[in-house]
Amino acid sequence: MWITAVPPFGPEDIGVLLSVDTGSADPGERLACRLLDRGHEGEEGVFYLLPFDLAARYSRTGDRLAVTLVAPRSVLDEEGAEAPRSAAEGEEGWVTLLRRELVTDFEPAEQDGGKQAVLLIDHLGPVGSLDELFARFEDGESGIAVLNAQ
Repeated sequence: MWITAVPPFGPEDIGVLLSVDTGSADPGERLACRLLDRGHEGEEGVFYLLPFDLAARYSRTGDRLAVTLVAPRSVLDEEGAEAPRSAAEGEEGWVTLLRRELVTDFEPAEQDGGKQAVLLIDHLGPVGSLDELFARFEDGESGIAVLNAQ
């Protein structure tokens, strides 16, 4: 998880960026990648997900910002997917797929009562740095999805 500007969106747009490995051993991470297929293409290589398919939630504990990816149980059922054993089902049938956090003073912007979107880059295999992650995107080896935040 990074707090950064993403090149396709420009240097002014600082936000939260998560990377997910399509080949991960973590079932929640793989399921999040699978749900990216429900996205709708916007700008070239950028997919927008409907807020009722996959969403992000922000929380803060002291100096740590956490982002949790959640999906409705109904969407998992439509996909014929089982929730990860470690997944907790919360309010109104939302299932936690994965959670990432880091130490930062960054506060996601709010607009019209909603939190700033979270950007998700999917890729195959581990990445060693943010530069490598962006290089994979530039080479067409990964994609960017925009997740609404709740």
